[in-house]
Amino acid sequence: MIDAAVIGLGRWGKNIVEAAQGKSKYLRFIRGVSKEPELARDFAAAKGFELSTDFDQAVADPRVQAVFLATPHSLHVGQISTVAAAGKPVWCEKPLALTRAEAERAIAATQKAGVHFALGNNKRCFSSMRELKRVVADGVIGDVLHIEGNFTNEHSTRVKGGWRDDPRESPGGGMTGAGLHVLDAFVNLAGPIAKVDARVYSQKPPPDPRDSAAAMVQFATGATGVLATVRAAPMYWRIMVFGTKGWAEARDETAITVGLVGQTPESRMLAPTDSLALLLESFAESIELGTPFAVSTDDMLDVVGAFEAAIASIKIGEPISVRRN
Repeated sequence: MIDAAVIGLGRWGKNIVEAAQGKSKYLRFIRGVSKEPELARDFAAAKGFELSTDFDQAVADPRVQAVFLATPHSLHVGQISTVAAAGKPVWCEKPLALTRAEAERAIAATQKAGVHFALGNNKRCFSSMRELKRVVADGVIGDVLHIEGNFTNEHSTRVKGGWRDDPRESPGGGMTGAGLHVLDAFVNLAGPIAKVDARVYSQKPPPDPRDSAAAMVQFATGATGVLATVRAAPMYWRIMVFGTKGWAEARDETAITVGLVGQTPESRMLAPTDSLALLLESFAESIELGTPFAVSTDDMLDVVGAFEAAIASIKIGEPISVRRN
């Protein structure tokens, strides 16, 4: 069993604990760190772990074998480097960083220390997205020509304040909070993105913003894509891939439809999964069993690079090529 510490006990830090504590075969939390302990004290007691306000103390604790970061991205590079230097595996919530250079620094620190690293791209573990990945990878719909994606999640009305309302922490409207998940889906399905042309249209600034972000992308393969996110609209997830032999669409967490040339489209409802728990277990298994984590570091860097280009494109109103090493 891996004894872990979670740093940051806001909404998502608590979700991480909820997904694993008492449920995981390999993982349990024994320490938590919060800058507002009065808001996490009851939760920590209910989940059976110690609570403090000291990050360095938690990382140095010899009982702690892995560290989970649910902190603002502006802290990630330094915190990842500290955990890696302590010789401990580290899980980081997205966004890993806002620039590829920063992301490279963070990942290099883990590779130099020889520790496992994970990023919380849990949407990959939706039942619908796992099946969509299989359909595309198996060539069922042929060569990928185009992808469309929309993740709209009501954050401006459901999750108020904090980093999402701060343009320094969350640039590009909904691109940081939701658009990154679509970019990750695109990279997972069609490979690295070469060029991005993005815009944000705002009807009302934060707090409680009313805006939409949209982007056209071109992949290194020549395929194209279009993504969008609306911060105030009800929850909606859709990724659709068009290929030379047909198309496939993932809707929400469990619906998949495949339409092949000359055939009637077929829709299926898949068994629901706990996407966060599955990704957490993948990380734990990479530590305990040596199996590859569900998201490669190459994909992590490609997503950050595409995001960086999207934010630059929004600022100048022109297409931006994605920097890649």
